[in-house]
Amino acid sequence: MASLTGMAQTLQRGPVSGTAAKPGKRKPFALDFYSTAVGKKYVMAITGLIGIGFVIGHMVGNLKAYLGVVQHHGSETYDVDIYGEFLREILVPILPRTVFLWIMRVVLIGAVVLHVHAAATLTVMNRTARPVKYQSARDYQVANFASRTMRWTGIMVVLFLAWHLADLTWGWVNPGFERGLVYRNLDASLSRIPVAILYIVANIALGIHLFHGTWSLFQSMGWNNPKFNAWRKHAAAGVATLIVVGNVSFPIMTLAGVIEFDPSVPSIHEIEASEGADH
Repeated sequence: MASLTGMAQTLQRGPVSGTAAKPGKRKPFALDFYSTAVGKKYVMAITGLIGIGFVIGHMVGNLKAYLGVVQHHGSETYDVDIYGEFLREILVPILPRTVFLWIMRVVLIGAVVLHVHAAATLTVMNRTARPVKYQSARDYQVANFASRTMRWTGIMVVLFLAWHLADLTWGWVNPGFERGLVYRNLDASLSRIPVAILYIVANIALGIHLFHGTWSLFQSMGWNNPKFNAWRKHAAAGVATLIVVGNVSFPIMTLAGVIEFDPSVPSIHEIEASEGADH
């Protein structure tokens, strides 16, 4: 009788918690992977590669400012303005004018957003999992310096990116901004000493961030081998130095008068308008 009573009580309790619970709906693989620390590191590495590629390409294109005035369709104009027009005309007529350029911009902005989000959430995960900091014996000095600078240089780079867009893309803070006239807008912006100093400081911060970011990128992707660590360090230093020297040269050379806009030089818009009238 007692056994029947006990059985009845067991049945009244219902199923044991956890064994009969309905499984929750699984997240898509990409989101599930991104929710892990490894996934966030991969996202930071991939978006970092996109950022490095853009920064190098952007700097190389801007170096055309040093070529000054060149011949273009029988007229003289600034070579960097021709380059800017080329970017706006990519894949025309397959795509409307400037569409591909905006696709590249959206990809870059998306990469920046993902990079920042992955960095912030990974930091929270690390602090939750390890409230007490520790120092690894491996790469002690590099890791220690990175931990003290990456967050702040990253914030500086994001703020500088916002200023850079407002200055040379949208023209909100560029005096007398003229869309499409890259050389003129560059000179107008960097001729201002406070702005030139801002660009120099921001690009030094960018170089520090890229040095540690490039170093960490190899480790995040699993390309970490003691045989290649010296090569990794040289590659990171080379990328950072190349970008800092190239980008810092623009404000310095503008203040020195090497980059100086001449309003008598025909603009790329005037040349194209003249060609359109001829046809």
